[in-house]
Amino acid sequence: MKVMSPELSPITPLLAPLATLPGIGPRYDGLLRKVAGGNRVMDLLFTLPSSYVDRRTIMTLREAREQLMPGATLTARLRVLDIVQPSRARQPFRIRATDDTDEVEILFFHQAFVRSVAPGDELAVSGKLERYGLSLTMPHPDYMVNWLRHDTIPAIDPVWPLTAGLFPSVMRRAMHKALDLLPPMPEWIPTEALARHDWPPFHEALEILHRPKVEPDRHWSRLALMARERLAFDECLADQLSLALARQEARILSGRALKGDGTLREAALDRFGHVMTGAQNRALAEIDADMAAPVPMMRLLQGDVGAGKTLVALMAMLRAVEAGAQAALMAPTEILASQHYETLSRHSGVPCVYLSGSVKGKARALALKAIADGTARLVIGTHALFQEAVVFHDLGLAVIDEQHRFGVQQRAMLGGKGYCTDILVMTATPIPRTLLLTQWGDLSVSRLDQKPPGRKPIQTSLHPLSTLNEVIGGIRRIVERGAQVFWVCPLVEESEVLDVAAAEARWADLSQRLTTPVGLAHGRQEISQRQAELDRFRLGETRLLVATTVIEVGVDIPNASVMVIEHAERFGLAQLHQLRGRVGRGAAASFCLLIYDDGATGATGKERLALLRETEDGFIIAERDFRLRGGGDLTGNRQSGLPLFRLTEGVDAESLLNEAHRETKAITYKLSESCKMGTELQALLRIFDRDDPNRINRAG
Repeated sequence: MKVMSPELSPITPLLAPLATLPGIGPRYDGLLRKVAGGNRVMDLLFTLPSSYVDRRTIMTLREAREQLMPGATLTARLRVLDIVQPSRARQPFRIRATDDTDEVEILFFHQAFVRSVAPGDELAVSGKLERYGLSLTMPHPDYMVNWLRHDTIPAIDPVWPLTAGLFPSVMRRAMHKALDLLPPMPEWIPTEALARHDWPPFHEALEILHRPKVEPDRHWSRLALMARERLAFDECLADQLSLALARQEARILSGRALKGDGTLREAALDRFGHVMTGAQNRALAEIDADMAAPVPMMRLLQGDVGAGKTLVALMAMLRAVEAGAQAALMAPTEILASQHYETLSRHSGVPCVYLSGSVKGKARALALKAIADGTARLVIGTHALFQEAVVFHDLGLAVIDEQHRFGVQQRAMLGGKGYCTDILVMTATPIPRTLLLTQWGDLSVSRLDQKPPGRKPIQTSLHPLSTLNEVIGGIRRIVERGAQVFWVCPLVEESEVLDVAAAEARWADLSQRLTTPVGLAHGRQEISQRQAELDRFRLGETRLLVATTVIEVGVDIPNASVMVIEHAERFGLAQLHQLRGRVGRGAAASFCLLIYDDGATGATGKERLALLRETEDGFIIAERDFRLRGGGDLTGNRQSGLPLFRLTEGVDAESLLNEAHRETKAITYKLSESCKMGTELQALLRIFDRDDPNRINRAG
């Protein structure tokens, strides 16, 4: 439970549930929580407008007819001529009005809106102007008030994101009630930075964006940009500071040193049969140093496709075993987990256990017993490892593969299975420095930027969709000569059902065109069926495998030498790079064909695809893609906006994050001298819900 210090009591109303806002009853509480993405008043205030309607200019109807496009917003001073009642049900009430330059019909479907209006009334009206033939109409205007109250129409009108059942008027009322609770905040940004950026105070920034007031001597759009920048920087600063404090706290936690004599490692390397690369040795030395220290390790191992992360992970796990502890490896899918189990059980030389959702009955009971009594030295599995029934005898090291696919809470649950467990998280998706900061702060990072000897380069080529038949003809010829081919079907509107339909349709098409059997693997198959398809392909019983992105990670079939990716423009670059990495693992020359829709792929899209043709270096691809598309979810096709952040849209997030990182270093240096955090920084962390360092440490 968090205890509020007396100095922070003014912000208490901002941390209260949305239901505490006056006038927000049960009817709207749930809808507001849905839009706000949380239950605090502050969460609502952080729901920034998606756009604004400018109602400052009052135009005549003649000017509007000449200058405005249909659907544009008009604000006008009008006189009511008459009110036409509907002649039958479901027809609108019509208010005929004029400003002596032209006439307009204002349409309402509910009588309540016209009861207070009479012929001759002078009105201020603002809404979307439409044209039907030569007639001007305004269906259900946003505002219609007596002209004497025209100043009650907002000059700059925020448009907030809504959900079904939540009306703009309710959202506006709730937002204004929340703004009324804002106290003047203690300033956490240095005076010099505020002056340099011309940023307003925190509470003023929220007022500017949610309740704009037009100042004649200042340009409102610049004010709004400065306000957005200010809030985005605050969010970045809170994030970086919370990460830094968590790491600082972790360094003072008492852990245990895990040291070994190297015998298990040496034997495992002999079984692997190849020499570790310089990058692997360097990463392992960094991991060894962390594990030997008397504080819990939290390290990220990021390596390019095929750089040998599994071998490094095995060496780290064997060190834990040599020290007398257990080690666990958790993977996001059964395909990847079972492949890890096959590799580790074959090469480790110690008892291994596999646990996933598909392990049932007696096999599951035996696995749980071996984990609990310590018989199992290495434990490999899926998210089933963090279930309550799984009790480790002595978990010394938790390795989490493809960490982006697990939530913070899931990582925390696995790390909490042991006492001061060392945590090593791995990703095959190289992460640009800026995005590393958002997720990890100053977390120790090891990079595998060197591939094992013998890996063949992959020749990548681009093919417009109009050449699909020629591509299929070429694939048919090489398959008949003995080659094995992956054919990855396109993402369809982020829908697994539609993805599968596309894959099944392509499978049926290729099955007719090819003379050899064609396999099919997708995420809606039973795990056993999908694994059987992969095994048939691995054994060469099928020469071509049509698949969705279930083969993105963890599928290792050395004989496959060709990767075809259909509608490549729909995938993220990092995902394309991952898919391409499924080939080039054997002795044969390897190829990747990217088929794209020329009509749906703009200049930037073609530039992105051309980057894959230019380089196989995942680190270069990740950095360039970040520049081209602005970061985001590196692992898939959602690549806009920094992860974890909600206030960085529309600003230079990368620059603000780097500045926040520098400021955090200055803050933590001062804290190391004074050992006391000021009220202003406490308020910042509370407001952004980043004041629990243990939540971060538990998750690694």
